[in-house]
Amino acid sequence: MDRYKKLIPKRARFFILGLFRWLPDGIMLKIQYRIKTGRKLNLKQPERYSEKVQWYKLNYRSDLMTLCADKYAVREYLRSIGEESLCVKLYAVWENTKDVSIENLPEKFIIKTTNGSSTNIICRDKSQLEKKKLNEQLDEFLQRSAVRAGREWAYYGIKPKIIAEELLIDFNDPDGGITDYKFFCFNGKVYYIAVDTDRFTDHKRNIFDREWRDTGVRCAYPVNPSLTERPAALTEMIMKAEKISAGFPAVRVDLYFVNGKIYFGEMTFYPFSGYVKFNPDKFDFVLGEKFILPERKK
Repeated sequence: MDRYKKLIPKRARFFILGLFRWLPDGIMLKIQYRIKTGRKLNLKQPERYSEKVQWYKLNYRSDLMTLCADKYAVREYLRSIGEESLCVKLYAVWENTKDVSIENLPEKFIIKTTNGSSTNIICRDKSQLEKKKLNEQLDEFLQRSAVRAGREWAYYGIKPKIIAEELLIDFNDPDGGITDYKFFCFNGKVYYIAVDTDRFTDHKRNIFDREWRDTGVRCAYPVNPSLTERPAALTEMIMKAEKISAGFPAVRVDLYFVNGKIYFGEMTFYPFSGYVKFNPDKFDFVLGEKFILPERKK
């Protein structure tokens, strides 16, 4: 983990970023990129994937990106392309924390805000959930995104909401979480897949190519040495990811395969907010080669 994350708590980091909201996006991205990667950001002739993500934030803008970045509104997009069946069951939608009511929810569920990253609250036993703490956590999530921490344009136009969805549980591993398949798509084609396992215990991440060949690349977490068997639904998941990503220069499509069914997770236009460190470092260039920058679109 980056040293600054150990030294400065998350809440304090977002507060500090809020103090610099007046800085133009381009300047702030250069500062953050230097702090988080230790490198100077090249926006004129970017070659690294991490650099191209920053360029993407500044220079490519589409209303459809905002729709798909919204964790609730993206259902409309999936419906329009005939993939609504991938959606996780929706229990409720609320405009603010004052409206949140868990009385009619099942014992297990997940609550999340629609305009942020890592703003999820997992409930495995409703009787143990304290409403006051829940509201405080949700308020913090909603305020956090308003800071525009990573200057991720696609999220700027989202009207925040709170949603409650079915909590997906793998029958084979009810306590270990579910495997998260993150498909890196460029112009509607999958090239690489980051696979996250044991997310709630001992988080691990492997990166495969589309043929399920392990790249050996490390990214933020250790690899899972036991993750070797090709998923039964890999071909179908690739087809779904490519259909969902069609028309976008670059997007990561997250899918789950749980108890024999494929589910949609989210669409991420700025994975890791572009402040990513790969080991070996050359993978930053390998992934960057796949990301063909489009014409600027404001």
